[in-house]
Amino acid sequence: MKSLKTQQTYRLLLGIAMAAVALLWLIPVYFMVINSFKPLKEVLFTTAAFPQSLYFGNIIRVWKGANYFRLFINSAMVTSISLFFIVLFGSMCGWRIARKTSKSAPMLLNYFILPLIVPFQAIMLPLVKTLKDIGLIDSIPGLILVYIAMASPMPIYLYYGYVRSIPGSLEESAVIDGAGVNRTFFTIIFPLLSPMTSTIIILQSLFIWNDFLLPLIVLQSDRFKTIPVGIAGQFFGQYQFQWNLGITAMMLASLPMIILYLFMQRKIVSGIVQGAVKG
Repeated sequence: MKSLKTQQTYRLLLGIAMAAVALLWLIPVYFMVINSFKPLKEVLFTTAAFPQSLYFGNIIRVWKGANYFRLFINSAMVTSISLFFIVLFGSMCGWRIARKTSKSAPMLLNYFILPLIVPFQAIMLPLVKTLKDIGLIDSIPGLILVYIAMASPMPIYLYYGYVRSIPGSLEESAVIDGAGVNRTFFTIIFPLLSPMTSTIIILQSLFIWNDFLLPLIVLQSDRFKTIPVGIAGQFFGQYQFQWNLGITAMMLASLPMIILYLFMQRKIVSGIVQGAVKG
């Protein structure tokens, strides 16, 4: 009985702690949402209070004044195309390394995940110089290419760990039935990777969608800018800070990621746990 009461007390305290952490994380979201529906005066003088009345002028001004639709299309294009190739290359590479029986497999895995320990600040200048030399500076294809290269190491490692939890007999049966390498991967292996794929899509979407530094140094033209860079340049300047519009733009930018997370949240935990255990 004492042991049972101790477990119940522990679970209760753990639940209270988790609720407190959740509320702490929700505080910035609360301020962002309520201040998106206030005029500038209310934002400055009654920041924590609910709006006296719902004010939709911020959304209209952001949508028209910042050409928000163009920024959204740029961000969506960069994120979706980058994710497609990150998932494709990462899953194929992780699968082949996991099934490789030679001694070179660990070395090959270490080679791919080695860039994770290199800080981005150390490669910024060579990166810009290289993009300029090959004619991809200030272009969306150049930005996508860099994201694919930068974001692939972690998915390769996660897919590698997840593939090791899949019995190799499935592939052996497919080979006996006459399936080639491509058919084996895309019809048998890749569908089984869906929990890990959902996890990678969420993690890398958050990284690419919200990234500010890389688009800032790669893109110069206004027509190519993504949401974070476009917001910063439009509403936050040296002499002027339009807090109400900037907060509203951030709220609009966060909605796609929130919707994406709600659709894929069930598979995220299982993907991370299984990949970590087997990795």
